[in-house]
This record gives sequence, structure tokens and C-alpha cells, in this order.
Amino acid sequence: MPFPDEFDPPFETREPAFHEAPVIFNSPHSGRVYPRSFLTASRLDALTLRRSEDFLVDEIFAGVVARGAPLMRAHFPRAYLDVNREPYELDPRMFEGRLPPFANTRSLRVAGGLGTIARVVGDSQEIYARRLPVDAALERIEALYKPYHRALQRLIQRTQRQFGVALLVDCHSMPSTQGQRDDQSKADFVIGDRYGTSASGLFADAVDHVLRSRGYSVTRNKPYAGGFITEHYGHPANGCHALQIEINRGLYMDERRLERTAGFDSVAADMMAVADVLAGEALSLAGGGRLAAE
Repeated sequence: MPFPDEFDPPFETREPAFHEAPVIFNSPHSGRVYPRSFLTASRLDALTLRRSEDFLVDEIFAGVVARGAPLMRAHFPRAYLDVNREPYELDPRMFEGRLPPFANTRSLRVAGGLGTIARVVGDSQEIYARRLPVDAALERIEALYKPYHRALQRLIQRTQRQFGVALLVDCHSMPSTQGQRDDQSKADFVIGDRYGTSASGLFADAVDHVLRSRGYSVTRNKPYAGGFITEHYGHPANGCHALQIEINRGLYMDERRLERTAGFDSVAADMMAVADVLAGEALSLAGGGRLAAE
């Protein structure tokens, strides 16, 4: 299926020279390439559309590649297509034409306007000036969503073959305040493991310890327990663990102007400390090293 020329490529995996530990990092929401056709179809300006973006999260974690871990990242924005949803979480009110019968039209995420094709960004601001053809949604899923997940699945399978286990770290950022009804500040970090079902508790414990030792406030699973990626790929009984990390944007960026602040470098350095600890825990779980068959 075709995709806009601006997406060339639509996503990438930055590979290390040598895969040192059974850990994979993924940044599905840091894409910042906004197609002209999308901007034309939107009733919002480009800056407003970018408020749903996990601004520079891929760059915060970029150092993991030199440490021996692959980093996968999307180039398309989540406002255009969200790969951290089921493939067909779609709101029928957004489209002209009939959705396929297998579409999930009643999930809480769809109700909130944040399905596979988002209806809103920011404080519930409607993205589109008019309804989209159903075929346009299905084309995005075929051309971008499915190839992204096939590539991620292959990366996980390769890691499991090499080490016996795999840990997928899904990397995100969150607004610094709750918004809407109150202005209560959020924690610095939220660790999500689907309430202990998507990963061994050793991983969340390790991240929690590193971050608290560096003076950060940390919560687990509230308000973010992990999205579709964490839930879908995290099956500890099958040797695949998935952990989501949410970073408070106020730590490293100006949220109104979408600019990095002086805190960016320290947050990136602290994430490398987290990456090192997770690599050690994953290697221990794998038995201390690569499989003898390698």
C-alpha cells in the first residue's frame, strides 16, 4: 500500500554494532513528520497537532544503541496513526462509509477520541474539518500500522532466539499536569507493566530503584499501565516481557513552545542508567549470557 512521500521511511530500527543484552527499546509516539495532506485535512495548526507527540523521546533514548540495544521509532506522528492501539480501534463517527465488521468501535480509547486513527489531540480538540473516507483509514493501517508491528515482532523474535528471553521497553512521555478539571502535577515517571502481568516484577523494581535514587518521584501503573504494545507483546510465561516508561515532559521540555530545556541532557543520562540496569536484569533472567547455540 502507498504512504505519503514524506514518510521515507515511515519507521526505522537503529541497530547496535553488537546486540549486548535481550532488551529492545521502542518509541512509537515520537514521530514528527506531518504529511501535507494531513495538515490540509486538519482544522488545527501544526503546533497544536504536535501536542500529542512524545516530543524527542526517541532522542532521549538514542544512547541505548551505543550500549548494545536496538531502538525502533516511528517517523509518522501518533495524531496520524497510533500503533499503540489495536489495529482497528476506529470511531464510526469519523468516517464516510461502513467500517469492517471486526472493527472495535466501542473501546474506551475510541470513546475518548484516541483510537488507531485519533479524532482529537490535546484537550479534546477535534483534528479533522470533515469526515474521512473509510478507505483512507484502512490504507493507513495496511501501509503503516501492520508493517510497523511486523518489524517489531521480528525484532522481538530475533532477540528471543538469541538470548532465550526478550524485554521490550516502550518509551513515552506525558503532560506535566493532569489538565482539564485540575492542575495537579504528575509524578516524574510512571512505570507500566499492566499491573504485573506484562513483565517480571524485577524490571519495574529495578527502574523504580534507579529513578528514586536519583531524586525522582515514581508511580506504577497509574495513570498509565501500558497500552496495546505493552499488553500485546508482554507475555512473561513465554519469555517476552514488556515494560512502559512514561516521562514527565516538564522535566526536559517547554510544553507550550515544544522546545527542549536544560533538563534534557540529565534526563537522557538518567535513562541510560535505567537502560544499563534493565540490561543487567534481562541478562540475569536469560541465564547470564547468550544462548550456547549462538
